[in-house]
Amino acid sequence: MTFGEKLKDLRLKLNYSQSELAEVTGISERSLYTYEQLGAIPRRGNIRKIAEALKVDPSYLTDDGALDPGEDFEEEEFLRRAKSRYGNKGKREAEAILKRAGALFAGGALDDDAKEVFMQSLMQIYMESKEEASEKFSPKKK
Repeated sequence: MTFGEKLKDLRLKLNYSQSELAEVTGISERSLYTYEQLGAIPRRGNIRKIAEALKVDPSYLTDDGALDPGEDFEEEEFLRRAKSRYGNKGKREAEAILKRAGALFAGGALDDDAKEVFMQSLMQIYMESKEEASEKFSPKKK
């Protein structure tokens, strides 16, 4: 699917008109029309705004081969949570763990469902262990 086809499909699934999406994103209706109907590709900033409004990862919109609109969105949310709770260092740690875990998938031994379960479990374990360590090793407030 092209960018325009994905945009229109997601917009309709969320029951947005072009004018409603324009209002949410701050992008003109005319621009949205050219993206959907004429195949124009927006600037990176507009892609980000559209992706956020449609609750998908920007890479889904720009990658013609991507089939799953939620493919990377949960990972991004996980990294945002890691950063908000544990700062930039926590985010870097989480990114490194996901990168190393991703290397496990290179062989193709796991199907997509198994990969998804593994990644969700990994993200949950990371957040729980960081929380536990924070409680155990943080100075106690009196």
